[in-house]
Amino acid sequence: MKHFNKKLLYSLLLTPILLSLSCCHRTETPKACEDIMLLEHMGYPQAIRHNGNYYFTMQSYGGDSIELLCTKRLEDLATGQRRTLWSATRDTMTHFWSPEIYRVNDKWYLYFEGDDGNTDNHHLFVMECADADPMTGHFEMKGPIETHAEWNYGIHPNLLQMPSGELYLLWSGWPERRHETETQCIYIARMENPWTTSSNRVMISLPDHEWERQWINPDGHRSAYPIYVNENPEAFITPDGQRVLVLYSASGIWTVYTTVGMLSAPVTANLLDTAVWVKRQEPLIVKDSTTAPCLSNVYLVTSSDGSGTDMLYEDKRIVDGNIIRDIYLRRGIQWNADGEPILSTQSSMNVAN
Repeated sequence: MKHFNKKLLYSLLLTPILLSLSCCHRTETPKACEDIMLLEHMGYPQAIRHNGNYYFTMQSYGGDSIELLCTKRLEDLATGQRRTLWSATRDTMTHFWSPEIYRVNDKWYLYFEGDDGNTDNHHLFVMECADADPMTGHFEMKGPIETHAEWNYGIHPNLLQMPSGELYLLWSGWPERRHETETQCIYIARMENPWTTSSNRVMISLPDHEWERQWINPDGHRSAYPIYVNENPEAFITPDGQRVLVLYSASGIWTVYTTVGMLSAPVTANLLDTAVWVKRQEPLIVKDSTTAPCLSNVYLVTSSDGSGTDMLYEDKRIVDGNIIRDIYLRRGIQWNADGEPILSTQSSMNVAN
């Protein structure tokens, strides 16, 4: 593949490392929700439930490691079993962002992103574990995933497993190499297996609405040049099994305008056909002020009793130009008559014991 840092790639490939949705009843009016702070100074939460355990991944503050946690209840994450799968001290890689773990064909796959210190060399990676317990099993690097034949830039990998067994990879990337303006779009590709794409990438969302193109804060804090953002796609099958939903973060993560958008397509459609994807014209979270909570990077997960849907999300505040991120759990996500999850910034905040 062109443009890979060969030293980085060889070190990755040669260095072994030890490393669902169910339906709530639908309602038009959201009930009062309870939000529980799980972890401070962490972001990009993701979890799956398997054999009565939650396996949870997140981005460490600064993105210098990949953490995997195991717990019976998400509320107990802070005291759950914990394992560092990768850290910046292991090799020359850095910027370990948005890891996600999945179970495919009785194996574990851990997706993440990283680079050699140069953002233009930022790629998606995947590791495989054939052992039953990912907290003790051996993870093997399967290498970088090709997302584009020329520059291959990609962030925020997300795996979609269809009822038919087909696999798709979603991520955020650039239409072309960045210049004085940067545009992050949502892409999808079919997978031959969990580490190899079998189609060209297809853009399914471009940040074309004003609420997706905010990059300057009210106090003037801003990126060095305009950056319009669609990122961190998270794909799910609706509880009725009829549609694929993709929740994504819109506008700059460094701003108070970060919000959550949604794409949808029929579950029976050709997901590589851009015409089947419909973007919601308004964000799922409509804030009443710039001081309202900044909910982003959301992930829906089966509740611990299996009867409903909970939401993991990142809430952030900006202090002296610095982003402070915390991870929360919201219990009991409701669904409206159109089969859309009801997200709100109104909640009662608690800290997990």
